[in-house]
Amino acid sequence: MGSRLLPLVLAAAALAAGGVGLGGLALWLGLLTVPAAAAAAFVAASDALGGLALTLVVLASAARENTPTGSAASPLATWALLLALLAYAIPLVLWVLEPVRVPLRTRPARRRLRPAEVDELLSRAA
Repeated sequence: MGSRLLPLVLAAAALAAGGVGLGGLALWLGLLTVPAAAAAAFVAASDALGGLALTLVVLASAARENTPTGSAASPLATWALLLALLAYAIPLVLWVLEPVRVPLRTRPARRRLRPAEVDELLSRAA
């Protein structure tokens, strides 16, 4: 079973288990669905970038083929290969940096004091 079908099957099994009344099994199947879905999303993004990189490699090869013998490679071929390498490297870099990502903490909203509360705090302080 491919990694793209695994989240679908796990989510359907969790739905079925919840419908039958097996809440504990539905919970565990739902929890197993999360990493499977993340892996499927990573594979889909990598496939899209892989297709882009393949297009760029074909473009670079065509540009190199049309250069005269003995002359330098065209800038188009060089830039296309550089962008292809970048497209191949993006998923790898994101995968390596994923554990480093630090979530931003949000501060709780400060509530404004009513005039009566201000008077009470001032009278306590005095």
